[in-house]
Amino acid sequence: MDSYTLPYTFSQRAQKLTSSTIREILKVTERPEIISFAGGLPAPKGFPVDTISAAFDHVLETNGESALQYGPTEGYAPLRAWVAEDLKRVGAHDISPDEVLIVSGSQQALDMLGKLFIDPGSKVLVEAPSYLGALQSFSLFEPEYVSVPTDSGGLIPDALTGERVADARFIYALPNFQNPTGLTLDLARRKALVERCAAAQLPIIEDDPYGDLRYAGEPQPGLLGLGRAVGATVIRLGTFSKVLAPGLRLGYIVAPKPIISKLVQIKQATDLHTATLTQMAVYETIKNGFLTKHLPMVRDLYKEQCGYMLEAMDEHFPSTATWTRPEGGMFIWVTLPAHIDGTELLARAIEKNVAFVPGAPFYAGAEQQHNTLRLSFVTVSEAKIREGIAILGKLIKES
Repeated sequence: MDSYTLPYTFSQRAQKLTSSTIREILKVTERPEIISFAGGLPAPKGFPVDTISAAFDHVLETNGESALQYGPTEGYAPLRAWVAEDLKRVGAHDISPDEVLIVSGSQQALDMLGKLFIDPGSKVLVEAPSYLGALQSFSLFEPEYVSVPTDSGGLIPDALTGERVADARFIYALPNFQNPTGLTLDLARRKALVERCAAAQLPIIEDDPYGDLRYAGEPQPGLLGLGRAVGATVIRLGTFSKVLAPGLRLGYIVAPKPIISKLVQIKQATDLHTATLTQMAVYETIKNGFLTKHLPMVRDLYKEQCGYMLEAMDEHFPSTATWTRPEGGMFIWVTLPAHIDGTELLARAIEKNVAFVPGAPFYAGAEQQHNTLRLSFVTVSEAKIREGIAILGKLIKES
């Protein structure tokens, strides 16, 4: 803090806030010469600009007064009904629209769930590693994080021992193409996870922003449907950021009605409701099956980009490094020899105009693995992917 005394006092909570590691790195990547594998940004080529533009125009022309008015906190009723019906695709049947809450992006959902469940010192279970944005959001409420170990198959359900789950408020998990590892839980682990959490009466927050971006392997049922079959409490988060565009800031929470009722009260105190115009325009865009036609193009694009990066890594990375081979999503997770620090490697890489995200910030507590890093491939051209990976591979070998 500066040497002079501020004429105001921040709360203890605000004083503990820190900036996102990724956001700080992205400031560097604004330089045009930087080849950036850092940001988890969807590919702009996948944004259906003309379709969304036409939807906004149609809503304003046909229902403009309602679209520009305040709306219900729960969200636009036809959109909530669409979400409830769409969940049948991932094995969640008989979901009521009353169990759906529309939010301003799934990042708002994480904040609201933190407010709902976490008191200072509350035990919260997270994967090791886990989504940095969730850790940043939950940390505002001062939980005690307990990490659940992972391996090449993702989260290990057998690690949910009685001691680990005792008195925990929830477990936060990303079962599909996890951020940051790109890993996906198989069906056996999904069933084991929901069964253990049902027995322990431990709520599961299932965050699934990438589930529709599968370009290899077989789709797996969501935790929501599997959980309801065995009596587990599953709170599912979804978003339109990855299937339409992140600038829409539109997501949803699906949960039992008592949880939705409390979240509605929290949202009323937060922003009253999510933008009516945006909800109506998104519904207009997707109501007649647009995503069924649009998403194959996005998946093909991501598959191609991922293939370029994996080919380059196979060619240029040393055999002492290992990395994931995702079946979907946007990320590849790299584990380096133990003596290589990802943050130190980043500093050297930026000198060569290449950026990535070191792995350590994705771990909660003291279990950080500093010899890890996350690569994102969807917004970089083939030529830049191959150039940047060659540079990075050379730096790793030199280390």
